Amino acid sequence: MIKKIPFFLFLFFSIPFYSQITFEKGYYIDNDNNKISCLIKNLDWANNPTELLYKIEEQGSLKSIFIEDIKEFGIDNESKYERFNVEIDRSSEEVREMKYENYPIFKNEMLLLKVLVEGKATLYEYNSANLTRFFFKTDSSRITQLIYKSYKISETQIGKNIQFRQQLWTALKCDNMLIEEAENLNYKQDDLFDFFIKFNKCSNSEFIDFKNKKKKDLFNLNIRPGITNSSLSIANQSSYNFDNKTGFRLGLEAEFVLPSNKNKWAIIIEPIYHNFETEVTQNDLTSKIDYKTVEFPLGVRYYMFLNNNSKFFVNAQYVIVHFVNSTAYFGENKYKNNEMEIVPSSSLYMGLGYKYQNKYSAEFRMNFKKNILESYFFETSTYRSFSLVFGYTIF
Repeated sequence: MIKKIPFFLFLFFSIPFYSQITFEKGYYIDNDNNKISCLIKNLDWANNPTELLYKIEEQGSLKSIFIEDIKEFGIDNESKYERFNVEIDRSSEEVREMKYENYPIFKNEMLLLKVLVEGKATLYEYNSANLTRFFFKTDSSRITQLIYKSYKISETQIGKNIQFRQQLWTALKCDNMLIEEAENLNYKQDDLFDFFIKFNKCSNSEFIDFKNKKKKDLFNLNIRPGITNSSLSIANQSSYNFDNKTGFRLGLEAEFVLPSNKNKWAIIIEPIYHNFETEVTQNDLTSKIDYKTVEFPLGVRYYMFLNNNSKFFVNAQYVIVHFVNSTAYFGENKYKNNEMEIVPSSSLYMGLGYKYQNKYSAEFRMNFKKNILESYFFETSTYRSFSLVFGYTIF
């Protein structure tokens, strides 16, 4: 089974996905301070963009504009980016690339920075590959990077430059805020976001929270009943071809949607109960299979958006199987049976489905063939199944 995994992953990632990431209402400001309303291709950027794709109208042609010509752009009720020439330290957090210098090594760059909080004190974020940097400015100071750097003290010891705490306490003082609040900050989005929100509230400043402007549901719990058509064939000295059987399956799926790339990727796990009972009579001998399983498929899901209400998806899952009293009987005659216990074996699933209004779904799923009697003397034992699964998102 392990040998099949590389091929399965190749098959999954080689599928020529078509997915429409929607164009959403927004704007950009050019170098002449003209504000152009448009429809922006929302890529939900994991890394800060250097290019913007947009249309002036729904049926219009696709246009692009690069960072050199964008002073600012925003997507209505969701996000905002501003262009700055900033001093940025790109020192690595990877141990093998760390230096012994504890001070930042700045380089001037033109960047589009993502606005997290906008007010008397404004917080910005920059992401690129494995690098995350935060910047801030106030209504009386220019934009500055919040300094955080890991460096080597020796080959076995790492030091931290946490100057960002002093920067914030010096620049953002307020009567109701204690120095301990700055001293306990981590160089993470949530910590810094909360600190800037508190300062703007403390200063009685109007502010805009872009981080939570569009709250995304990143966890879904789905109940998934369905039907499964299964078949089994066995060959050694004798051959057994059991009739196809259709049975009921019931699953409860936990879906963890990844927060970037417009929520197109998700991690899924779905405990499933499934049963397959069948028999065949050959030469006056009756053989039976009683195959009851609890399966634990773990894998990934990729969404292909059609519009705000409809999307296709494809799954790839590795299945760990736990049998519930599963047995096989191979008859010697009408009155005497030869019983064997079926042992667990893993398998692979692949599914293609459709979801409507983020609530209702239907999926066609294929279980790659497997040998459920591989621990016995049979030369081949091929079990395969196909399922039609219906889903309802509880929350």
